[in-house]
Amino acid sequence: MLVIGWQELVDLPLLGLTTLKAKIDTGARTSALHATDIVEFERNAAPWVRFHTRFDDDAHDTDVECPIHDRRQITNTSGVPETRIVIRTKFRISTHLWKIDLSLTERTEMKFRMIVGRTAMRRHSILVDPC
Repeated sequence: MLVIGWQELVDLPLLGLTTLKAKIDTGARTSALHATDIVEFERNAAPWVRFHTRFDDDAHDTDVECPIHDRRQITNTSGVPETRIVIRTKFRISTHLWKIDLSLTERTEMKFRMIVGRTAMRRHSILVDPC
């Protein structure tokens, strides 16, 4: 059993993002990553996305390109449903590594630029200690 707190440092190694301060949010179904300047394009006849992400640390001010995995209706923090691009990437917390889905959304005004939702933690023997 992996015991984690309500906030953790996580890595998204395939995106080149490490030691990101993320909020563990069991109330959110889907995980979300801060993204601006979102542009869809095709590469080898497959849908891809290019976006900019920025965290509090300038080292995480990065442009990212990756395949689009899905588009989903996701209810935002204000309770309003919106269609978001979803990417699938590797996620590391502590010494554990697995794939997760991340919706891309503007989170500039939020305290945490990434949230880890309950679907990302399901079936990975994780216990969230809120202390």
